[in-house]
Amino acid sequence: MCGVFMGEETVLRPVRGMKIVALVASAGLAFAAAACAKPTEETPGTGTSAAAAKYSACMVTDTGGIDDHSFNASSWAGLQAAKAANPAIDPTYTASTSMADYDPNLANSVTKGCKYIQAVGGLMGDATKKAATANPTTQFSIVDADNLGLTNVYPIQFQTQQAAYLAGYLAAGYSKSGKVGTYGGMKIPPVTIFMDGFADGVAAYNKAKSKNVQVLGWDKAKQDGLFTDDFGSQDKGKQKSDTLAAQGADVIFPVAGGAGLGSAANAGSKFVVIWVDADGFDTTKYGSVMLTTVVKNSTDGVKEAVTKAAGTPGTLLTGGFMGTLANNGVSLAPYHDFDSKIDPALKAEVEALKQDIISGKIVVESPAQPK
Repeated sequence: MCGVFMGEETVLRPVRGMKIVALVASAGLAFAAAACAKPTEETPGTGTSAAAAKYSACMVTDTGGIDDHSFNASSWAGLQAAKAANPAIDPTYTASTSMADYDPNLANSVTKGCKYIQAVGGLMGDATKKAATANPTTQFSIVDADNLGLTNVYPIQFQTQQAAYLAGYLAAGYSKSGKVGTYGGMKIPPVTIFMDGFADGVAAYNKAKSKNVQVLGWDKAKQDGLFTDDFGSQDKGKQKSDTLAAQGADVIFPVAGGAGLGSAANAGSKFVVIWVDADGFDTTKYGSVMLTTVVKNSTDGVKEAVTKAAGTPGTLLTGGFMGTLANNGVSLAPYHDFDSKIDPALKAEVEALKQDIISGKIVVESPAQPK
């Protein structure tokens, strides 16, 4: 979920210790498949002779671009981590500025000889299926979707509802107003799965404590709630969180990529934020309002996939990556500045719930969870 970069120098700046660096230079290449699409940004590959010795791993972002402080950024970090593990891996990315860019960006990745092509986000499912069907010997992978019924698509998926359940319980216990809020970027499974888990966690707290903390912005039973219909507009994110805060929410959970930065920027003393995907304390400048983050470990999922593919070039990957609390594919980030502000008993309860989910004693389900 979602920022787009221009220019020729460093695209991502280190924030609080997390360093994701990509160099963008003019590639001087034109592709016929992209003739009808607006220009997109692309990192360069290596020269012809160097490329022959390299394993080219190419990523196509969703509309948020590489610096969304969320799953595009963490997926790109996975490619960088794979390169650190295996210097033969040559990672590049192409940023999409609209959904219309998906088809040409994926096609261009094939044209320029990418051996591994990483799509990011369930919204890219149709475009990825089209490109992978047309190029059955090329290894594709996609975050937040299944294998699309194709043997050359490696799925990277997450049981995000598990970690979101912990966040909901924490939010309910931390709230002073008895109201917590959430909103999404779009009404799609990779978003609503967070909101379902969050609502279930609040319900679990209410049952355990005989409380009635309200969830504003999402009704799990009706599968309906508050959405920006955008993963990049901070103004829209601000508007949604202002609405929730006006109704009394003092903990807000934006599941909207870069749009959620609009909430973080305007939280002040009105509410605290629970971030998503990548630890917001490290990846944004708003750590002072970040209660915690529901982490979706795209970094490790992508790193694992690329490293496996580079280790057996020419052989298609089988299986897939499924992130859970048990394998740290999803998690609740540290509380950082809020650690001393959270009741130790509440922290202990959240940890106990985590272990109960891992053991199977508690099963957290969502209609949106991957099967």
